[in-house]
Amino acid sequence: MWAAFGVLMVVMLAIDLGMNRKAHTVSFRQALTWSIVWVSLALAFNVGVYAFLGKTKALEFFTGYIIEKSLSVDNLFVFIMIFGYFKIRGEHQARILKWGIIGALVLRALFIFTGIELLTNFHWMFYLFGALLLFTAWKMAFGAEEEVHPDKNLLVRLARKLFPFTKRVRGDWFFVRRKGLLVASPLFLALVMVESSDVLFAIDSIPAIFAVTLDPFIVFTSNIFAIMGLRALYFLLASVMGMFVYLKLGISSILAFVGGKMIAAAMGFYIPIQVSLLVIFTCLTLAVTASLLVSRKPTIPADHV
Repeated sequence: MWAAFGVLMVVMLAIDLGMNRKAHTVSFRQALTWSIVWVSLALAFNVGVYAFLGKTKALEFFTGYIIEKSLSVDNLFVFIMIFGYFKIRGEHQARILKWGIIGALVLRALFIFTGIELLTNFHWMFYLFGALLLFTAWKMAFGAEEEVHPDKNLLVRLARKLFPFTKRVRGDWFFVRRKGLLVASPLFLALVMVESSDVLFAIDSIPAIFAVTLDPFIVFTSNIFAIMGLRALYFLLASVMGMFVYLKLGISSILAFVGGKMIAAAMGFYIPIQVSLLVIFTCLTLAVTASLLVSRKPTIPADHV
């Protein structure tokens, strides 16, 4: 199964990188097509997990995939703010997200295997990760709206010290040599912001799947499948993201449940995977339904108030 997953990822990365070598605006149709491709691949892979590893592992994979996919939607809000701050056009957003996701693959592998090792050897880490998820859920539900502050980002400040930057975006390059100096584009700063946001996102999201399973194969593959479809999902939802006003509340409810489940498991109370899946689907369904109902609510003209 590891070999099958590795071959599939290499092939898909080669296709994805080959088709997106030049900067271009991703159309809604293209984003929809790639979203369907990635979701279909994840479901087909889950069938393979069921066939070779059994029903329990298949349910764990599916639950982990749904958790990571839903949590990744929250990261899209941050991407929108980053691109808006740096005034990055659509044709350049795809290039930044491409390299951002490749960097995320490496970071996820490091975080996942480190986290599994910690949880395997230190039981009290279950309480710590569970508390982290509960805090993240509270912050997401009741905290202030996230804002982009590049000047406060450690990696951005470091990049500005290492390289001179152009003020405007010219072309699709991250670096260019001018008068013997290596000069960076604002596209590179946006990429640094995307990568640093994914580090914070991974710290919040990866512990969530540890409440489902500690099987390295299931944790890693479900995470990677969720990440690989993130770019297509961004272009699919970016223009309608404002419609889902209650989505953050639904995602925070999932995090709260998963955090509670992790603490309960550490205390010896196990919640079946079927119950977890039902709770996750219920939270997402209620959040999306409520958001759509609110967005369709007719507005009253000012002169009629």
